[in-house]
Amino acid sequence: MMYPFLTLDDGTEITHSELLPDEKVKIYIEKSDEKDCFHHMTCYLPDYKIEEAYGFSKTEVEQLLQVVRSTASSLQEIKT
Repeated sequence: MMYPFLTLDDGTEITHSELLPDEKVKIYIEKSDEKDCFHHMTCYLPDYKIEEAYGFSKTEVEQLLQVVRSTASSLQEIKT
C-alpha cells in the first residue's frame, strides 16, 4: 500500500510505502502531463536507488531526488 506524503507546488505527488521486509521504503513520484498522461519515478530508501524514471528530464530527476533526500529522515522513521 502507498501513502500520500508530499505534493509539490507544480502538482508532483510523492507517496511512500510501509517499511518493506528488506528494510527499505519505496518512494513513488508522479506528475500529470498533458502529452504523456503521467511522468513517474520509483526509488527506494535508504540507498536512493532509482528503479524507474519515465518522462522526467535528468535535471528533474536530480531535483526530485534532492526533495526526497531532504525529507528522507521523516520517511525512514516509517514502521510497519
